[in-house]
Amino acid sequence: MLDPYRLPRAVTPRHYALSLTPNLDGGRFEGTATIEVTVNEPVAAIVLNAIELEIQSAVVRDVHDREQVGRVAFDAAHERATIALPDTITPGEATLTIRYAGALNDDLRGFYRSTFTDSGGRERVIATTQFESTDARRAFPCWDEPEHKATFQVSILVPDGLLALSNTPVVDEHPTEGGTWVTFGRTMKMSTYLVAFIIGPLVATEPIDVDGVPLRVAFVPGREQLTDFALELGAHSLRFFADYFAIPYPAQKLDLVALPDFAAGAMENLGCVTFRETALLVDRSKASRPELERVAEVVAHEIAHMWFGDLVTMKWWNGIWLNEAFATFMALLAVDAYRPSWESWTGFSRDRSSTMVTDGLISTRPIEYEVVSPDDAKGMFDGLTYVKGAAVLRMLEQYLGADRFRDGIRLYLDRHRYGNTETTDLWDAIEEATGEPVRAIMDSWILQGGHPVVMAARSDGTLQLSQARFRYLPSPDDHDARWKVPLIVRSLASGAHERLLLGAESLSQQESSDPLVVNAGGWGVFRTRYEPSLFGALIGRFAELRPIERLELVSDTWAMAQADQSSVEEFLDLVALLGDERDPNVWDAALDGVDALHRAMPAETQDRLSAWLRSLMRPAFDQLGWTPAVGEDDQSARLRARFLETLGTVGADYEVIAKARDLHRAMLAGGAEIAPDLLGPIVSILAWNGGAADYDVFWERLRNAATPQDEVRYLFRLPLFPSPDLLLRTLDSTLTDIRTQNGGFVIAASVANRWAGRQAWDWLTGHWDEVTTHLPENFHGYMLEGISRLTDAESVRDVPAFLEEHPVAAARRRVAQLLERQQINAAFATRERDAVTPRFAE
Repeated sequence: MLDPYRLPRAVTPRHYALSLTPNLDGGRFEGTATIEVTVNEPVAAIVLNAIELEIQSAVVRDVHDREQVGRVAFDAAHERATIALPDTITPGEATLTIRYAGALNDDLRGFYRSTFTDSGGRERVIATTQFESTDARRAFPCWDEPEHKATFQVSILVPDGLLALSNTPVVDEHPTEGGTWVTFGRTMKMSTYLVAFIIGPLVATEPIDVDGVPLRVAFVPGREQLTDFALELGAHSLRFFADYFAIPYPAQKLDLVALPDFAAGAMENLGCVTFRETALLVDRSKASRPELERVAEVVAHEIAHMWFGDLVTMKWWNGIWLNEAFATFMALLAVDAYRPSWESWTGFSRDRSSTMVTDGLISTRPIEYEVVSPDDAKGMFDGLTYVKGAAVLRMLEQYLGADRFRDGIRLYLDRHRYGNTETTDLWDAIEEATGEPVRAIMDSWILQGGHPVVMAARSDGTLQLSQARFRYLPSPDDHDARWKVPLIVRSLASGAHERLLLGAESLSQQESSDPLVVNAGGWGVFRTRYEPSLFGALIGRFAELRPIERLELVSDTWAMAQADQSSVEEFLDLVALLGDERDPNVWDAALDGVDALHRAMPAETQDRLSAWLRSLMRPAFDQLGWTPAVGEDDQSARLRARFLETLGTVGADYEVIAKARDLHRAMLAGGAEIAPDLLGPIVSILAWNGGAADYDVFWERLRNAATPQDEVRYLFRLPLFPSPDLLLRTLDSTLTDIRTQNGGFVIAASVANRWAGRQAWDWLTGHWDEVTTHLPENFHGYMLEGISRLTDAESVRDVPAFLEEHPVAAARRRVAQLLERQQINAAFATRERDAVTPRFAE
């Protein structure tokens, strides 16, 4: 049976010439698509993708120079248009010319509107595009599948005073009635989802030359001072990747474009990358280190795509994981080279541990799975694709060695440039370059969901290593899953490393008395469970572990407690050792667990847990002090911020809360500067402990923010206020004052509010139709992220029932995962609520 979502191969495109006339004030556009095609077999109809377009005419000129006027029929369910012809056309080259029109939508996909208010108080409109994964068909009729690569040339009628951008440089401009026709050069051969065209009241920096590549940043007027960091990172990334891949940058120029309204973080359109403003524009003198690191990683991620994704592209959407995972992996390499002191890989390990929570669910998915419909493709864009995928690549790189891994990547890109590939093409290239069984190893990680727990035990003078599937809840099929697990085992005493490959059968190694780290370097995508004697030996020398290994030990211990495979006491004993810990990532892993434990405890136990936390953290915070020391390293700055936020929230340290409030008040009065790394934590403290007056200040600050980071710093903390009335005001604002690109995240955080989350859920269910109509479809899944925190008996009953009656088509799998996490959190709270209380009795 033919797949109704896949286009027939009888006619395929070679080149698109697109002429566009947008009406920004009227919210409409007209276009002409002149498509050079190859007719591969005799056909009497041409089938291509189109949705939400009005096709006014379709004319085919065949290889014999005969013209036929087609009759157009739409299949809205499968987003296709069929152009029926009076006569059959014979194989050869032909030209299809389609005149059409459409609306500039407000859904942040296809050809859409982005708005902002200028310095004169006037609303201005930008017409821009977002086509990944299957939305180019909303802007022009096309073969909207990644394997149908073609070249593109875009022309736009640009009214006076506006800037137009596309994938290539401008090659022609000529004035006409209503403005100027701007024509861009022909692109390389690429997929439709990488096409971009933007028109609006934007300005751009002067281009800088990066080894022959012109690099600019484009933005709304008035933000020129926020562009230098992105330019610096862009230049670094272009040079880093050209060297790593041993292939020059494949496009003719690179524009980095900041948009006020954007659904994702950024999009890798060839030569014309689009971003949320927060992911590109930043004042480096006022931004925190995490804010700078986010901009750096997003810029590097998108530029890595110019090679891995744009130059070489997956054949179908089942392979999108490799594009995104590899760009995440490469971005971390590039940022680590840019600023080693940020220790980006250690921070990534915390992200990986968080994603492994999803991967430990029964409702997880394989990294690569069958994609049929557009909804299936949208479901690929999650943490399993970006983070687990990148983690698996990092594990392979560390196991093979960085140089050998890079040799395989270079072979893959060179062999397939301008083409399309399957995942196995990459494994085969790396296998050819290294001589290792890469495909067999990686298939076990890519084609099945979940991950193992590697168990280490002593037996008769040997070290026994075995594996089982890790789950938070038991499942009948757990015993069938096995992985080829790359292990690097290190002796703490000698420092010697041993490289092992653990399969279905257990491994036996000659044991020494030295404490052993089974996941040496911390790169393995698995949990580790040591028998008590081995665990005790590691704990006794905890400070000798590398930071990433300490992080993994803490994270794994917490995961075991959540899964009821070890006691919470074991986790708390480990946290109690962190008094001298100075790596913020290790503390992050520990405090994630402590926060979850705090949520699960009755009020009196929460107070005792807060007191215990203060006794553990306050001496270390006092040692760091409120003011950064001259020449202080990046990690100390991050640790101070983490301590401050925890002490002023879960830690209930009233002295810290009072000083945070005083500093913020002085800053508002213009009498104090707050270190950039401390401003976010202080804002969190004010919200957590705040009332109506603070709430009003937050709104004033976010409405008059000087930078995108300052705006979201206050916006995304509105859901932390404990008052149900204030929370409901925030939720109402998601339908009026908050941009739709942010509304889903604000709703999710409101539902996760530990004091009034249930009231937020009741608001959402009471406004369901209004919210799902107002927010773009791809945010419907995001707005539900908070439901896993609703662990009272009533919510555990009501939430699944409501979502069964109101299914979210584009996020079915994600909803199932969130509901399973709700079950796990509820079971944990029930199980541990009373068990932990005696520890904090005194």
